[in-house]
Amino acid sequence: MTLPLLIAALCYVAALMAFSWYARRTTSRDARGYLFAGGNLSAFLGLFTFAATLFSTFTLLGMPDFFRTHGVGAWLFLGFSDLLMVFGIIWLGLQLRRRRPEGGYQGMARLMITAYRRPLAGWVCLGGAFLFLIPYVAIQIRGVAIFLHGSFPTGLPVWGWAVGMVVLMLVYSETGGLKAIIYSDVLQGILLLTIIWLIGANCLGELGGWQAMFAEVEKVDAALLSTPGPKGLFTPQFMLASFLAIALIPYTQPQVSTRIMIMRSRQALFRMALGVGIFAILVILPTLFLGMYGAVHYAGAETSVFLSGTLVGDQSPVVAALAMIGLIAAAISTADSQLFALGSELKPLLGGSEEDRLRWARLAIALFAGLALAFSLVASDELVLLARTSFAGTALLAPMIFVGLLGRQPPPAWLPGLTLAALLVFLGVSLGYLPGVWLGLRADLWLMGGLSLAALATRPWLGTRAPVEDG
Repeated sequence: MTLPLLIAALCYVAALMAFSWYARRTTSRDARGYLFAGGNLSAFLGLFTFAATLFSTFTLLGMPDFFRTHGVGAWLFLGFSDLLMVFGIIWLGLQLRRRRPEGGYQGMARLMITAYRRPLAGWVCLGGAFLFLIPYVAIQIRGVAIFLHGSFPTGLPVWGWAVGMVVLMLVYSETGGLKAIIYSDVLQGILLLTIIWLIGANCLGELGGWQAMFAEVEKVDAALLSTPGPKGLFTPQFMLASFLAIALIPYTQPQVSTRIMIMRSRQALFRMALGVGIFAILVILPTLFLGMYGAVHYAGAETSVFLSGTLVGDQSPVVAALAMIGLIAAAISTADSQLFALGSELKPLLGGSEEDRLRWARLAIALFAGLALAFSLVASDELVLLARTSFAGTALLAPMIFVGLLGRQPPPAWLPGLTLAALLVFLGVSLGYLPGVWLGLRADLWLMGGLSLAALATRPWLGTRAPVEDG
């Protein structure tokens, strides 16, 4: 595999550098060009950058192991939720376009400050994204670093692979801006879809086809073929909480809302959203084949053994090499999108001149990358559950954001404060300092329900719509 891997790696790095150079040459170097790619995204670019941001390392590494461990209920966990999210993309896109500030879109945090007339609303929006996206970035880095270390145990240690990915990510993204990231997303999305189907088809063939696959899995553990699964994970409460967390991603994660806002037109937005729904089905289905293959051939094996065997050891050298490059591309693509989005959200909240704010935002991106790298070295190997926790944490921002978008009068100042308190409580639950179940109901459902009732109590549909002009 050495020669195919070397060729694929050189081609990938050369493509990143070419994208960065081209983006730098064709995009203005002001804040709008650097942070928002000029705000003129076609449906094709929008589809693949959106898909690459959503379907990342946890899709190729996390979902197969999730199917292997917890069974077919994982399809309900992610597949149906992603399809509902398509409608959220369209609705949010229309709302953001109607409420576009005169000075141009500068991020959801800035929009919340404008709507609430309080800086706290913007800082809560940014803080919630920061608290729960940095761990999500970290699991992208950790997942691939562990996989590469498992595939090359005599090579670099886990931290060495992680540092290498972060450095590569920062070099090209800081050079070419969001446009370079978008171009690399197109490459990553095509790579991911191609690789996962090559490996998935091979695994399905090894199991003897669709019907034989389920028959073989039933022999190993029949509980894998139904909910709540062999470990009892897929309870109704887990499904509902996960459903809400994933469906609310467009509203609460800045790397997603930014891509919605910079679409060229409504028609491009609609086509992109439809494409994302199709992409979701196409990319999740083969992870089921990988997971069921693992349940039969790698039952009881450690995650690293299962992944390195299924994605590399059991594949041809060319497919194995492409899988490794695809994993690196997926991790870098998602991580830099989220780090870049956090810098974009921070920039309009800072003082000083436009140049000074852009400079501080670029420094913040590097700082966020360092924090994600540090967290990746101590994070758990449960990639999908960590990702789900990240989605659930940012979802708590949704009621405040909905009121800010729909409000026909400046919303009350206490709602951002209440949202901040809920975020801190959920952080305590996630870290194990607070119980995860209260009176028989999951803590995240209690928090989401309470924030939703508080948002309804503000009666955002009454009065005159709050103006949206910045300043």
